[in-house]
Amino acid sequence: MLERIAYNRRAAVAYAHRWAFQRNPKYYDYEDIGGDCTNFASQCLYAGSGVMDFTPDFGWYYLNANDKAPAWTGVEYFYRYLTRQTPTPGPTADLVRLSQIFPGDFVQLSSRDGIYTHTAVVVQVLGRPTFRSVLVASHSYDADYRPLSTYSFQKARFLHITAVWRQQETVNPIS
Repeated sequence: MLERIAYNRRAAVAYAHRWAFQRNPKYYDYEDIGGDCTNFASQCLYAGSGVMDFTPDFGWYYLNANDKAPAWTGVEYFYRYLTRQTPTPGPTADLVRLSQIFPGDFVQLSSRDGIYTHTAVVVQVLGRPTFRSVLVASHSYDADYRPLSTYSFQKARFLHITAVWRQQETVNPIS
């Protein structure tokens, strides 16, 4: 049985600030083989959720560079995992408007051909959310406190973390 736990937005944002311009040695750096942005976003999300989903192929987890779910490092897989309809262990998100974004949420940007190619973590919103007031951290063009308005993109989608699910611990009544 799954139980809903709180998502720690502050922990996710603190992790983003800590590692925006460096690489955590616990994780492989994918910069030279396609980019590190979604790997970094997943690390931030894990810092705020503390739960991985070890479902083969369709989960969201990282054990090492060669044993990870596609959703840990792939932009589209990350999106599909977070917006899944059936709860499994791990975080979930809703696709929302820019006006509904908060620190600890995620932004994905598409290139000119409409394919989403970049994931960034929202670290601060200055007043009403706009492309100028939403500041992000990311890898693959390392950044922290970077306004969304400074990126070149065709479309943006916004992922608001709504829940974190974990396996409920069972207690043996006979101890």
